Amino acid sequence: MRKLALSDEILMKVDKPARYIGNEVNSVMKNKDEVDIRFAFVFPDVYEIGMSHLGIQILYDMLNRREDIWCERVYSPWTDLDKIMREEQIPLFALESQDPIKDFDFIGITIQYEMCYTNILQVLDLAQVPLFAKDRTEEHPIVIGGGPCTYNPEPLADFFDIFYIGEGETVYFELMDRYKEWKASGKTKKEFLEMAAGIPGLYVPAFYDVTYHEDGTIASFEPNNEHAKKVIEKQMVLDMTNTYYPEKPVVPFIKATQDRVVLEIQRGCIRGCRFCQAGMLYRPTREKDVEVLKDYAYKMLKSTGHEEISLSSLSSSDYSELEELVTFLIEEFKDKAINISLPSLRIDAFSLDVMSKVQDIRKSSLTFAPEAGSQRLRNVINKGLTEEMILEGAGQAFEGGWTRVKLYFMLGLPTETEEDMKAIAHLADKIARRYYEIPKDQRNGKCQIVASSSFFIPKPFTPFQWATMLNKEDYIERAKIVNHEMKAQLNHKSLKYNWHEADITVLEGVFARGDRNTGKVLLEAYRLGALYDSWGEHFNNEIWMQAFENTGVDIAFYNLRQRDLEEILPWDFINIGVSKKFLQREWQNALDEKVTPNCRAKCAGCGAAIYGGGVCIEGKN
Repeated sequence: MRKLALSDEILMKVDKPARYIGNEVNSVMKNKDEVDIRFAFVFPDVYEIGMSHLGIQILYDMLNRREDIWCERVYSPWTDLDKIMREEQIPLFALESQDPIKDFDFIGITIQYEMCYTNILQVLDLAQVPLFAKDRTEEHPIVIGGGPCTYNPEPLADFFDIFYIGEGETVYFELMDRYKEWKASGKTKKEFLEMAAGIPGLYVPAFYDVTYHEDGTIASFEPNNEHAKKVIEKQMVLDMTNTYYPEKPVVPFIKATQDRVVLEIQRGCIRGCRFCQAGMLYRPTREKDVEVLKDYAYKMLKSTGHEEISLSSLSSSDYSELEELVTFLIEEFKDKAINISLPSLRIDAFSLDVMSKVQDIRKSSLTFAPEAGSQRLRNVINKGLTEEMILEGAGQAFEGGWTRVKLYFMLGLPTETEEDMKAIAHLADKIARRYYEIPKDQRNGKCQIVASSSFFIPKPFTPFQWATMLNKEDYIERAKIVNHEMKAQLNHKSLKYNWHEADITVLEGVFARGDRNTGKVLLEAYRLGALYDSWGEHFNNEIWMQAFENTGVDIAFYNLRQRDLEEILPWDFINIGVSKKFLQREWQNALDEKVTPNCRAKCAGCGAAIYGGGVCIEGKN
C-alpha cells in the first residue's frame, strides 16, 4: 500500500483532506523503479479548480501512455495545509505516489492566469526547490512552464528553466528523449538546457539578455548563447482529430468546479475580437471530426460515471458539425439522464431550440456577451454583433419561455466615452422592454436582466496590446456611471448590475504586459504574504502596493502608458503566426471604427495561414 505523505492527524486538521490523498478513479499508478522520467504536473491553484482543467487531463494522459514516463499531479495546498507544511517542514508531494516532487526529473507548471503567479512561487517554495532558476543545480528538477500566460513569460523568467510556447501535444516527447540522452551522458545542466533550446517552441530565459533605455522601455532582447534561437515559434496541433485525448480522465473525489465529461470540439476562433487573446493565440481554427467526438462521448461517460457532457470551444456555434453532434447527443443520451452543457453559443433560432431540449427553461438563464453597450464601441472591438441581432435573439428566447438573461460587458475599452458607458444601461433596458412587449397572458411573470462588467486589460498578441489601461479610481467611476444610468431606466426593477474588482484588474494588467523587472514585485509580494490572489477572500491589495513601493516599480509605467507601435515589447521574440503588421493594422481599424469580417467570410491576412490548417485551407476565404 502507498504511504500517505500526510498523517491522519494532519489530514483531520485541514479542510477537504480528499484534495491530498490521490488514488482517484482513472489516476495512473506505476512502479517508480521501472520508469526513466518522473514528471510532476502542477496546476497552481486549489484541487477543485485544477481538476476541472482540460489541458492537464490531456497531457497527463499523453505522457503516461509512455512506459518510461510517470506523470503525476500536484495542486497548490490550501492555506490551512500550507501553514502546516511550513511548520512541519513537509515537502510538497505528488498525489499518485505521495513522493516529494523535489526528487522528480521535471516540475511542469501550467500558467493559466496572472493572479496565480504567487501560487507558482508557493509550489516551488513548499517543494523545497530554489525559487530562482540560477540557484538550481543538477540535483534539482527542471522547472518548465506552459499555458496561455507563457506568451509573455517575462515576469516569470527568473523562476523557470524552460518555457514551452504552444500546445503541449507537439514537442514534449522530443524534450523527454533529449533528457534521457542527457541523463545517460553525464553532461552539465547547462548542456541539457542548450539541447532543449534547440527544440522548436522551447524558450530558455537564462540564454537571453535584456537591456533597457533610460525611460524603462526595452532597448534590446538578444540571445547570449549560440544554441538559443532569436525567435521562438509557437507549436500547435494541426490534426485535432488524431491527436491525444483522454478516454479515461481522472475523476475527482470531491466536487470539482466542472464535474463533467468535456468534449473539445475545436481550437481557435474565426471571430477576431480585438480584445481577445485566445482568439489570436489559437489561430487558425481547427475542428475535431464529429464521428470521433461521438465515440469519445460514449467512452468517457462509461469510464467516469459523469452525468453531464460539455462542449469545449471558444465559439461553439462556429463548429461546422454542431447540429449533427448536438442532435446525436440529445437522441443518444436522452433516456440515460445525461445533461448536455452548451457554452459559447450564439443565441439564434437553432441554439434556442437545442437549449430548450437540454435545459430546464424555468431554472436556466441565457447569456449574451455584447462586451460594449453602443454599436460604435462594438465596431471598435470588432465584436460582430449588432443591437438588432441581440434584441432578436432575446426576443426569440423570451417567446421560448426564458425570463432570465445575463449580459457581459467590459469597461475601459479603447476610445470609450460616457455615452458608450450609459449605452450598457440602455441596451439592458431595451432587452427588458422586448420582454414586456409580449402580451401579459403569455409571459412567465417578470424578467430579470443581470448586466455584469469586467474591466478591460490589454493582452499581448492582440490589436489592443499597445492600448492604455485606466487606474483603479477611473474604473470604479465608470462602473458608477453605468450603475446610476441603470437606476434611471424605465424597467429598472428588472435590471441588476454587477462589476469586477478593480484592484485585481490593475495587477493583471501589470503582469499581462510586464517585463523581467516585474518579477521582483511578484517575489516581494509573495514574501509579504500574497497567495491565492484570484480568490477574493485572500486577495490583499495593500500587500501588492507595498511590494511595488519596496521594489521601486511604477504601476503607471506598465498600465497607464500607451505603447509606441515601434517599441520593443517583452513578448516580441515569440512568433504566434499572427503577424505584428496585422495587429497594427487591426489597431488602426479599431481607431477608425472599422469592422474586419470573420475568417470564413473573408481572409484578413493575419499570417496564421503559414500553419496550413483549419479555415485557412477550407477554400472559403
